[in-house]
Amino acid sequence: MNSCSGRENAKVVIVGSGFAGLAAAATLVKAGFVNVLVLEAKERIGGRVHTTKPFIENIIEVGANWIHGRKGNPLYKISARENLLCEGPSANKNMCLPRSITSQDYFFKEDGKLVSTKLVDQVCLHFNKLTDKAFDDELNHKHKKLSLGAYLDDAISEFSPAMTEDGQLVFEWCKRIECTDEACSSLYEVSASQISYYTALEGGFFNTLGPGGYQAILDVLMRDIPAGTIQCSSPVKSIRWDLVRKGHCEDQRHPVQVVCENGKSFDADHVIVTVSLGVLKDKASTMFEPSLPPTKLSAIKNLGFGIVDKIFLFFEKKFWPDDCAGVQMVWKEGPENKDVYESLSEGDTWKKTWFKKITGFDTVARHPTALCGWITGREALYMENLLDSEVGDICARLLRSFTGWSVPEVSKTLISRWGSDSHVRGSYTFVPDGVDGVKAHKALASPLPPKQKCRGKKHLQVLFAGEATHVNFYTTTHGAYLSGVREAERLKSFYTN
Repeated sequence: MNSCSGRENAKVVIVGSGFAGLAAAATLVKAGFVNVLVLEAKERIGGRVHTTKPFIENIIEVGANWIHGRKGNPLYKISARENLLCEGPSANKNMCLPRSITSQDYFFKEDGKLVSTKLVDQVCLHFNKLTDKAFDDELNHKHKKLSLGAYLDDAISEFSPAMTEDGQLVFEWCKRIECTDEACSSLYEVSASQISYYTALEGGFFNTLGPGGYQAILDVLMRDIPAGTIQCSSPVKSIRWDLVRKGHCEDQRHPVQVVCENGKSFDADHVIVTVSLGVLKDKASTMFEPSLPPTKLSAIKNLGFGIVDKIFLFFEKKFWPDDCAGVQMVWKEGPENKDVYESLSEGDTWKKTWFKKITGFDTVARHPTALCGWITGREALYMENLLDSEVGDICARLLRSFTGWSVPEVSKTLISRWGSDSHVRGSYTFVPDGVDGVKAHKALASPLPPKQKCRGKKHLQVLFAGEATHVNFYTTTHGAYLSGVREAERLKSFYTN
């Protein structure tokens, strides 16, 4: 079996078993590839999808939550076919929709007073119109040169220079929510013009809240992957590529060798690398021999990879009104205000107020006594170093302070720590201000060695997949899935043509 064999004998190693890795494996197996091996660093499959049942029989999504859109979304198609979607008139906001704001969200100021629903609706509606202009590539020349945060500040001042104080505070809250969508510490880090390359699929957001949660979609993909194909607890240490120099069929050596941290090594004709951008940032300089080309290393360095964490709080009994779908916290001096952000960035002062980055606490589907807080960026990474009990106590104090309700002690907590996870190092990709996102995504996705520098079967030794490699669907699970299919199809065409 050498690099000149057909697809039946071609050895393919896939690094990572998230949506990109599983999609690549399933597509290759269906196409007739029989020597496919998936190496997974964790003890479980799924990557940034992590469905768990930590306390009761119902699931909690520690990682990915939503299917983003219907039209053209392969994960929606799979979920609909397998009856995994929660749709219908009885589905509430948190079961099937993203954190869109409704009259069931309670907005509290620090003094315990509620912000009027009418004002919240007006500000959120205009904020959405402003972000839509950026996503729809309708920014004027001046705004295209700005960061997303600077554009929003300028646009809101032009819209309503006499906005009330409460309105301005809600606007800053909207920026904090947008940070969770962009996985950034601040919108002043994000490019306003580049986000127009992200394509939002039509048809709304859906949550896969059947008994298996998001894991159920992974299980569907696993049906097409033979038992024994995936080796968990096998973190990869190095990928040695371009080992075959002659390129002749009589040379029996494979062009790539994958070495795991446990000492095991695997020869391959092709390797599909699906690790997160965070792992590439952490290990790319030492993982590949020879080193990656400058264009790819530059893309890894320049693209942003942020942290979004969840804080699940479980109580013995529910203390919020039945019509309350979320408690949103409106700070007088929140971290999204540009002056506050810049002053805090001068030192470590922000660590003392890390909790101000929590957007609020939403109710959790099928967990009637649970709330979920969202936090992003550097504050999220700082929070990850704290004890669960400390985080839970701080959150309970925030709820008491803002609402004035009788909030009991937190009985149980579940906190994601994606930034500290050495096998992930964050949540998803964003395009920083000043970076050409299209160029970076394409450079990250390009296979090695470059086609123009190789002959015959030496091509496609190392391929790259994952949400960060998709120009239009980065950040999403369907982007990861489609990137895995893309690389599998690349190999399929290679052996067909």
